[in-house]
Amino acid sequence: MGTPHIKAKPDQIAELVLMPGDPLRARYIAEKYLENVIQFNQVRNMFGYTGYYQGQRISVMGSGMGMPSLGIYAYELFKFYNVKKIIRLGSCGALTSKLKLYDLILVDQAYTDATYAYVQSGITTPLTSASVNLTKTIAEIATKEGINLMRGNIYTTDVFYKEQPVTDEVLTKYNCLAVEMETFALFHTARILKKEAAAILTVSDSLVTKAEISAEAREKNFAKMIELILKTI
Repeated sequence: MGTPHIKAKPDQIAELVLMPGDPLRARYIAEKYLENVIQFNQVRNMFGYTGYYQGQRISVMGSGMGMPSLGIYAYELFKFYNVKKIIRLGSCGALTSKLKLYDLILVDQAYTDATYAYVQSGITTPLTSASVNLTKTIAEIATKEGINLMRGNIYTTDVFYKEQPVTDEVLTKYNCLAVEMETFALFHTARILKKEAAAILTVSDSLVTKAEISAEAREKNFAKMIELILKTI
C-alpha cells in the first residue's frame, strides 16, 4: 500500500495539497484550521493530514528541507495519488531591503543554479514558473482581502550555509527577491507531470538586515499566509 515515502490509501489524499516545509507546521494547520481530520502519513515523521475547511476537502503535508526532499513527495503525490494542485507555504530569506519580516511573496518564477531539473529529466533551463491560473487566483484573493503581496522571482538553492555571497546574477539577471530551498523542485515537478503548483513565502529572515524570527514562530506564526491560501480553495 502506498509509495516508499507515503503510506496512504489512494482515497485518503485530496486533490489539493498545502505543503509547508516543516511537518510540525503541517500538523499545526490541520489541528487549527481543518475539521474531521485524518492522518494519512507519518513515515519518517513527515506528517500528512486530510480534512475539511468550510466544507472543502484538502490535505496538508510537510515537504522537508531542500529540493530532493520536496521533489520526492511532490512526485509521489502528483503521480500516484492523483493530486491536481500543490501550494507551497514556505519561509524565505529576503535579498532586498524592501522586504521586512513576515512580508509575503507570491512566486512567479524560481531560479536555481542547481542541476535538479537536468538530473531529473534532462531540462537545462535555470528558471521554472508557477501555474498561471493558480497564482492569479491567489493574487486576486489577496487584493480582495487587502493583503499586501510582493510578486516576483525567488532563488532556490541547494546550500544553506554558503561560504560565498549570493551572486550578482541572482540579484540582477534573475531579479530574485528572496532565497529558499524547495520551490524550483515543486514547479519543475508540476511542469513535467502536467499538474498545477504555486508558492507563497513568508519572510523569516533577511540576508540584508540580518533580522530573523524564531523556529517556534516559523511553526505557528504564519497565520496571514495560511489563511490567505485557505481563502483560495
